Amino acid sequence: MSRTPPGPRTARTARTPRPVPVGPRAAAALALVTLIGIAAFGWPLLASGQSGLAHSQDAPWLFAALLPLLVAVVVATIADDGMDAKAVAMLGVLAAVGAALRPLGAGTAGLEPMFFLMVLSGRVLGPGFGFVLGAVTMFASALLTGGVGPWMPFQMLSLGWFALGAGLLPGRIRLRGRAELWLLAAYGFVASFGYGLVMNLQGWVFFRYAENISFQAGDPLPENLARFGAYYLATSLGWDLGRASLTAVLTLVLGATVLRALRRATRKAAFDASATFESGVEVAQDTPPKGVQPTTEGEIQAPSR
Repeated sequence: MSRTPPGPRTARTARTPRPVPVGPRAAAALALVTLIGIAAFGWPLLASGQSGLAHSQDAPWLFAALLPLLVAVVVATIADDGMDAKAVAMLGVLAAVGAALRPLGAGTAGLEPMFFLMVLSGRVLGPGFGFVLGAVTMFASALLTGGVGPWMPFQMLSLGWFALGAGLLPGRIRLRGRAELWLLAAYGFVASFGYGLVMNLQGWVFFRYAENISFQAGDPLPENLARFGAYYLATSLGWDLGRASLTAVLTLVLGATVLRALRRATRKAAFDASATFESGVEVAQDTPPKGVQPTTEGEIQAPSR
């Protein structure tokens, strides 16, 4: 069995490792997960006032649907020749590192250092890998820190989208050096606010302490969105600023080193190489031991002493 590259490439792109590809089945699974996530986050805004609006009740159902869908994304990626044993091993290593980074900030003032690793990993390994990595990392870190609750499946989805967006950034081949770091830092800064904004939809339905910023079931969508904006500014903007600032700073300071390490590992893993089996392999003839001479009839004659 030999591995052959997919085709000729230029000298510049030959040095650029390709991310884990996303095939049609994996893309369909990702789209399905995204649609379910959007419905899970946003359905209270469109529900009637008589609906039971408690994410603590629908979270177990979302979690039960999310885990099989995450497995489906991985299986579909494997079926599309996107993931092999090396990619799964890298997924486990990066998820373990991300889970270990989360307790370092302890959530103080929103400082969560694992977010910068999700940005860099999604950039190098691609959107499909990034989504699975973000969800698995959040799941592992929740088990590690005891942060298991109704919010966990929503956090898994949000961090998956966070890493997926990094994999969709342009300029993967041509953009390098400081320009790429500034792009990733800017994305991490903005997407950190997006993560907090989306996660607030999960907890906002429980807020009942101020009528002008609390959720009112059955009210028109524009009015509830205006209240949600005021709620976010009053309760979460400062918290998300800490997360966004730390993500951008770590990306600028450590990004070059981490990107080189990830790209070197991806290049050695050769995720884009295809395995082919060659027929007609010649079998080597037996070589007689040292000092043993074959006869003309092909029989082996013992050496003379």
